Amino acid sequence: MDGGFHTMGRGAMPERGQTTEEHRIPKAAEPPGSAALRRTGALVTLVLGGLTAVPPLSMDMYLPALPEVTDALHAPAATIQLTLTACLLGMALGQLVVGPMSDKWGRRRPLLIGLLVYILATAICAFAPTAELLIGFRLLQGLAGAAGIVIARAIVRDLYDGVEMARFFSTLMLISGVAPVVAPLIGGQVLRFTDWRGIFVVLTGVGIALTLLVWRRLPETLAPEKRHSGGTLEALRTMKSLLADRVFTGYMIAGGFAFAALFAYISASPFVIQEIYGASPQTFSLLFGVNSVGLIAAGQLNGKVLVGRVSLNKVLASGLTAITVAAAALLLMTSGVFGDVGLFPVAAGLFVLMSAMGLAMPNTQSLALTRTPHAAGSASALLGTTSFLIGAIASPLVGIAGEDTAVPMAVVQLVCAVAAIACFVGLCRPWQQRPTEEADH
Repeated sequence: MDGGFHTMGRGAMPERGQTTEEHRIPKAAEPPGSAALRRTGALVTLVLGGLTAVPPLSMDMYLPALPEVTDALHAPAATIQLTLTACLLGMALGQLVVGPMSDKWGRRRPLLIGLLVYILATAICAFAPTAELLIGFRLLQGLAGAAGIVIARAIVRDLYDGVEMARFFSTLMLISGVAPVVAPLIGGQVLRFTDWRGIFVVLTGVGIALTLLVWRRLPETLAPEKRHSGGTLEALRTMKSLLADRVFTGYMIAGGFAFAALFAYISASPFVIQEIYGASPQTFSLLFGVNSVGLIAAGQLNGKVLVGRVSLNKVLASGLTAITVAAAALLLMTSGVFGDVGLFPVAAGLFVLMSAMGLAMPNTQSLALTRTPHAAGSASALLGTTSFLIGAIASPLVGIAGEDTAVPMAVVQLVCAVAAIACFVGLCRPWQQRPTEEADH
């Protein structure tokens, strides 16, 4: 998987289907370790992939245990779902803080601090005696885990440009896509030997291992002369200027709504698959893994085949369309229009929706970050915060009608998918962009 990274530096020659205009961004001063890091493809993929895997690990290992947590803490399902919302909200707000910090102080220091706090918060979650305390420490876990998300994207922007960046994001989709495949399976197996608290013990170990890897192997990628010297007001002015870019904002919001459709599935599927359709935790974990394989496969199709040959905007449009069609089909099936269709057709609809995310999500990030080489940390923070905030709002809505219907999940997914297309068409206006504009900024 690392062989292709030896030609992904800023000075790489254009490949078939690319133009020289896609490499217009001039080479800027960078830390000495950055060039070596780009040449070490496996190391880049392992470290950044591990950082982007923190959110799905924190969320998905916990999913098979949600019904058990509901019983153990004597709380309603809607309250326990708030443990997901709290973690997601923390990841959203944390990115707004960590992103500008990484533009000011570099990538390593905020990242290591965030990982250490993540370890502490996750360990405390394992001993939380009440749902309220679990919600609180999940919020802290999310705030700290935000460092890995936002800084990983900023490091990719430090190292790569244009089409190269889109390819790397698709490769990260392979790594971060493995996490949701493995995480529910691990969570289901952990529940065979211990209770839900053991899942947080395993996550604590993952945090420790990742912190050691970052400490020993990840150099600084943001040169001192490229850092922002201003404080909070300067960071706010930078974000305001980013939001003033209509196209950047369009990609940001479209990606946020696509993520919300994904998170509606993540937060609702344990109850839909296990409670409504009667599947075991192991069967749920298997179905979740199959859907994640579809996301991985689509992400690799995007990065290995489509990027450089097909416009990123066209691939993004195809992904958003597929998400919308799948969500509409799920709504028809879960609302009883076709009668009691059973688990298999619903699982097939979820598979299509998840797979289409592999075409939509990496390209919204690439197209947005390509426009912001001057403030990658702040731009990454806005992208992540928007996605997680919209996802946090969508999460409790999927259970608004109780545990006996999957209709709210499908409604939320369809509304989010339509909103994503509306933002893409209304704000990004891809038909007005030049063929090479995706890499001009």
